[in-house]
Amino acid sequence: MSKQQQISKKDNKKNDVQTAVEVSVVSIAANSVLSLFKLAAGFFANSGAMVSDGVHSASDVFSSIIVIIGVKLAGNKPDNEHPYGHERFECVAAIILAVLLFLTGLMIGAEAIGDITAGDYNGFTPPGILALIAAVISIVVKEAMFRYTRHYAKIIDSGAVMADAWHHRSDALSSVGALIGIVGARNGIPILEPIASIVICLFIIKAAYSIFADAVNKMVDHSCDEETEDAIRDCVLAHEDVIGVDLLKTRIFGNKIYADIEICVDGSKTLSEGHAIAEQVHNTVERNFPNLKHIMVHVNPE
Repeated sequence: MSKQQQISKKDNKKNDVQTAVEVSVVSIAANSVLSLFKLAAGFFANSGAMVSDGVHSASDVFSSIIVIIGVKLAGNKPDNEHPYGHERFECVAAIILAVLLFLTGLMIGAEAIGDITAGDYNGFTPPGILALIAAVISIVVKEAMFRYTRHYAKIIDSGAVMADAWHHRSDALSSVGALIGIVGARNGIPILEPIASIVICLFIIKAAYSIFADAVNKMVDHSCDEETEDAIRDCVLAHEDVIGVDLLKTRIFGNKIYADIEICVDGSKTLSEGHAIAEQVHNTVERNFPNLKHIMVHVNPE
């Protein structure tokens, strides 16, 4: 790999970390303001559902802090103790966030089941209109934050930032449950809220599982998907001196890819010529696959 390519990769990595931090800072600011607003609305409008929703938003601030720590650690340069880099710290952050998301879903579900089994609504005071307004605002803001965060998570291929995006979606779903409950309570049907919360709980748990499974796959050197491997193979075979690909092995390291390739070339080529072909293949593949951090090319004579 040329010096210019190395500099380009370092710059891209630095930009990815900076983007992740900026997105997380926006999340922290939005969640801080929104949680204070929902807590105040729940208190003044006599809505326990909105108070709980405000606490949920406040917990997302902690999630965003974990994202910042994770991507910062993952962005550190390789050292003597970690010669392959620190990308897996981001996977650790994603796993922590997936567990928190799972626990959030369980908490919402357990509270809803408790409300249904209790079934005691004597002396119930309907919540005020402020709680209804707060729920609508929360849904709009959190869904917007989900889309904003997910957009950048896809661009920088960050599992931790994607997990944080789903925390926004879980909060939006929680607010939907609060809205249904508030509307139901204001119309004499308070049981609607716990029923909606149970459905929301299942969505949140499913999202947590998907995030957890993706992070674990990246931690255990899972191979790339078949489509990516086929694209790498086609890129190698595009070189005029490559007769075939004898071996292609890939592994995912954090959000980066490592590859080992054995190419077949004309056996009459000199050692220098074979080395030059391998170097050309190496540079071409790395240039066409930005997420490929390291590639080893071995030459087999035909």
